[in-house]
Amino acid sequence: MFKKIVKRDGKIVDFNLDKITDAIAKAGAATEEFKHDRAAQLSEKVLKLAEETVKERTPTVEQIQDLVEKVLMDSSFKRTAKAYITYRQDRNKTRNAKSNLMGIYKTIAIADASEDSDVKRSNANVDGNSAMGKMLQFGAEGSKVFAKTVLVDPRFAAAHDNGDIHIHDLDFYATGTLTCCQTDPLKLFANGGFNTGHGHLRTPNSIASYAALAAIILQANQNEQHGGQSIPNFDYAMAPGVNKSFKKALRNNLEKYNKYSGKKVDVKIPDDIAYGDTETLKKLKIPETVIETSNEDVEKQTFQAMEGFIHNLNTMHSRAGAQVPFTSINFGTDTTPAGRLVTKNLLEATDKGLGHGETPIFPISIFKVKEGVSYNPEDPNYDLFKRSMEVSSKRLFPNFTFIDAPFNLKYYKKGDYNTEIATMGCRTRVFSSVFPESDGIVTGRGNNSFTTINLVRLGIKHGIALKERKEADWTGFYKELDELMDLCRDQLLERYEFQANQHVRNFPFLMGEGNWFGSEKLKPNDTLREVIKHGSLSIGFIGLAEALVAMIGKHHGESEEARELGLDIITHMSKRCDEYAKKNHLNFGLIGTPAEGLSGRFTKIDRKEFGTIKGVTDRDYYTNSFHVPVYYPISAFEKIEIEAPY
Repeated sequence: MFKKIVKRDGKIVDFNLDKITDAIAKAGAATEEFKHDRAAQLSEKVLKLAEETVKERTPTVEQIQDLVEKVLMDSSFKRTAKAYITYRQDRNKTRNAKSNLMGIYKTIAIADASEDSDVKRSNANVDGNSAMGKMLQFGAEGSKVFAKTVLVDPRFAAAHDNGDIHIHDLDFYATGTLTCCQTDPLKLFANGGFNTGHGHLRTPNSIASYAALAAIILQANQNEQHGGQSIPNFDYAMAPGVNKSFKKALRNNLEKYNKYSGKKVDVKIPDDIAYGDTETLKKLKIPETVIETSNEDVEKQTFQAMEGFIHNLNTMHSRAGAQVPFTSINFGTDTTPAGRLVTKNLLEATDKGLGHGETPIFPISIFKVKEGVSYNPEDPNYDLFKRSMEVSSKRLFPNFTFIDAPFNLKYYKKGDYNTEIATMGCRTRVFSSVFPESDGIVTGRGNNSFTTINLVRLGIKHGIALKERKEADWTGFYKELDELMDLCRDQLLERYEFQANQHVRNFPFLMGEGNWFGSEKLKPNDTLREVIKHGSLSIGFIGLAEALVAMIGKHHGESEEARELGLDIITHMSKRCDEYAKKNHLNFGLIGTPAEGLSGRFTKIDRKEFGTIKGVTDRDYYTNSFHVPVYYPISAFEKIEIEAPY
């Protein structure tokens, strides 16, 4: 009999046959096929087989376990053999996961975020070097391992690990969170205020308070989701604050006028008076100096409120203090004097920048353009549209979204901001719905989760990049693309089930305060299934440019042929998502993935497997979604013309 055995960590310890017997006995007990005495007989067979086949004087644990499998498979105890093999595989998976996790933890603890570490720079608004940033990453990486090991189907976990797909926000999987939400502050302000979970906040009564609470709303919601936060109607939502501040300023200035002018103006200011109601005030015999001073006061207060709002969103912390909220605001269509003042001063504050003139990272601002509102010179908000373009040329914000695009205009109802297209973060659009009650509504809705397909790998495997063929194999490309899309669909449905079984009490602000569409009807112990159906399940893509280079040798910025082929690919993916939506009666959609750390992750995996391929894997990143590569020399107008059809 052997005297020693080599453990997995390389240590040599005493050989103990009883341990083999115990392992077999546990498997037999689990299936109820045999008891300990039979296990002892089987372990003797294992020992005999080992002495016959193992050439080394000291066997390894793996060698012995292989022989246990063989003895059990050769016996009549097939169910026990299967149970033992499954258990061994699970243990190996757990062991490997733990080993990999320790390596990642070492990277977090030692590496600098500026170094080549996707782990430490996977989120643009997390400081990977800070104490709380590291703490968040330690928890996140451990949570990913738990999700892949316990919650996610092995097919999906394997596809994620080998770089075919990327399951976004795996670290939040176990929490059951949704990605993002378009929150309407007016809804929260309407009934006496709201509770963030740590105290009740009253309805604000000034533009400064409106702006401060808007920032708090975004911060509170960020703590209950894994993605970004958005306000789709920022100008509409802040306008009542301007009017309240104006009315307050008017009363104060009238009081001062009566006190210091020696004149007595005895007039009751109407409760519904609003900023810009100059003619009404003149008819009430309010002195012009009072009106002008009140206008100046509220204009100054509004600028300070917008400046404070931007500063807050770039300094206030969320998620254990490790990051600032990822925020977006949409504005530009409120034509009332108060709404226009909000937009004007938001643009001025963005133009001014932060304390030292830095361009603020957040909020991502989106100016909504509409013919009849801001698009033409005769439109009431045309001046604001012009100013927004000036600011964007300097600060890169705001971005622009066009309500008149056919796929947006069909939902538009004049005067109803709920039907005005709005976006979240870099590119998320949640508007249409398979459910009539939420179709064409932006407020209270968002993305549930999304998973990205590595288009570049498909291009490498089926194109000319590896010089294995002279012409691209488009049949093989689309066949594998469809298989991956089906895989993503199934993975998103699996995650959806996990999310749907969470409870309102798990999300006291997002669901408990009625932020999410329809959630005001739910009770604390209700599950989320009835309301998260209004969110979207998105399949993303990355690296269209590199995929085209891999397939035919040129990307869509270089070649008209590539341009047409690229549109064919994305159109195909979009139509397939539409089919999923119809068949599953859920809001499946296609998204151009905002890549961040993912672009580098896919590149590293593909370079390791396929080598360095010029124009494909020779950079440290893949190009985001459908964009023309940033390194390709092209004018802004050409870039827009090429990318617009997507």
